[in-house]
Amino acid sequence: MDIHPTAVVHQSAQLGEGVSIGPFAVIGPEVVIGPRTKVDQHVSIDRQTTVGADCHIWPFASVGTDPQDLKFGGEDTYLEIGDQVMIREFVTVNRGTGEGGGVTRVGDRCLLMAYAHVAHDCQLGIEVIMANCCNLAGHVHLENYVGLGGMVAIHQFTRVGAHTFVGGTSAVAKDLPPYTLCEGNRAKPLGLNMVGLKRRGFTPETLETLKKAYKIIFRTRTPIKQAMAQVRDEVPDLPEVRYFLEFIESSTRGVAR
Repeated sequence: MDIHPTAVVHQSAQLGEGVSIGPFAVIGPEVVIGPRTKVDQHVSIDRQTTVGADCHIWPFASVGTDPQDLKFGGEDTYLEIGDQVMIREFVTVNRGTGEGGGVTRVGDRCLLMAYAHVAHDCQLGIEVIMANCCNLAGHVHLENYVGLGGMVAIHQFTRVGAHTFVGGTSAVAKDLPPYTLCEGNRAKPLGLNMVGLKRRGFTPETLETLKKAYKIIFRTRTPIKQAMAQVRDEVPDLPEVRYFLEFIESSTRGVAR
């Protein structure tokens, strides 16, 4: 363990084997930091935050601070950060709120680039990438392998499905379906995220099946419920197609189309 003499570490904090804490970093009460995680200079990790193993938090990041919610009354809430997460300079991540579930989560192997903001009660899956200056309002849910281009802004209570990429400077106000490439103000699907899906090892057969489902729902004027019924009748019943349809059916904000 390597703790710089100018760092301030609360006596209740728990630091794993091989943790490095840089100059002028502040580690608050009830913070847990996993093995081999590196915390650079001037980082603030506030109370009731758990950081996993092999993470790296770059200078001037602010992690685990109180939620920016006027309803927050100081209740016990939490931030959970997974393993191998990279948090770059000036990133801010807030804890949850009592009314919103109480926990903000950042999954394994996420990359939050400089000046990104993750608000209270957000849920990030594994290997999510948020490019510079992205902003998530409260209660946003980014599923596994989501990518956000620079300066994307996402409205509260919005979901982005797995393997979806959102182009830079987009404003997201409705749920974005999985597997898609989305862009715009307001953002909507432009097609499948073919590059990302191929990188993730999706087979040609699966990609062709998803294309059929996507075209029926997003390239026709068929009402959404009727289009989904058509997909179930005409498209092979693959797990990826079922997830695609279930995501749309479970939307409470409505899916951008």
